[in-house]
Amino acid sequence: MNTTWIILGATSSMARALSRKLAAQGATVLLCGRDMDDLTASAADCVARGATAAEALAFDARKTETFAPIIERAASEEGEINCAVFVGSMPAQEAIDADPSLIEGVIQDSHTGPATFLQMLAPELEERGQGTVVGVGSVAGDRGRIGNYVYGSAKAGFAIYLSGLRNRLTRAGGHVVTVKPGFVDTAMTWDVDGMFLVAPPEKVADDILKAVKKKKNVIYTPFFWRYIMLIIRHIPEAIFKKMSI
Repeated sequence: MNTTWIILGATSSMARALSRKLAAQGATVLLCGRDMDDLTASAADCVARGATAAEALAFDARKTETFAPIIERAASEEGEINCAVFVGSMPAQEAIDADPSLIEGVIQDSHTGPATFLQMLAPELEERGQGTVVGVGSVAGDRGRIGNYVYGSAKAGFAIYLSGLRNRLTRAGGHVVTVKPGFVDTAMTWDVDGMFLVAPPEKVADDILKAVKKKKNVIYTPFFWRYIMLIIRHIPEAIFKKMSI
């Protein structure tokens, strides 16, 4: 059976790692993002690695007119359609404090844009009675922290959206996996101070593929972030609001 994967935010390190692994499995990969030169090169790499087909498609979370062409292209393929969402932006909290207008872009990139795309894609998955959505959130969405609470709020909202979408698609034979990475070696985190236990993108990609195969609902990657965030979520608010974590 042919399997098609839509990869939103395909120029990110995590998305690139997943795309390569999917290509090696013989999937059709639709690499979606803003940097068409980068995406075109990645598509050629995926074909060389064994993809049935690979294409570069324009996607911008802030431009909804880019959404339908991607869905139409995926719908032209037979078999299972899946989608992995790696989209998001995280300006420094200090920059947002200085210019609150940046909030709108963070919310569009990290929540409303991807949610709108998935809402448009959902009827196609329901009609086919199969298909998996992988929504990449963040441990930042588990609790508001002083260093990135705007980004965290966007990812928290996206996680709630994914929970509802999972409820919907499960009834039609589909599935949704919510992925909460900790610190990952990506361009988004290169300039962030205080990083620890940084995971390679390939580790996240492996965990995603395992979660898809096992139909997991929510995963933390690497796994130990589940326990780190369990502790952080249970710190009393009276204490937590005085902490700088």
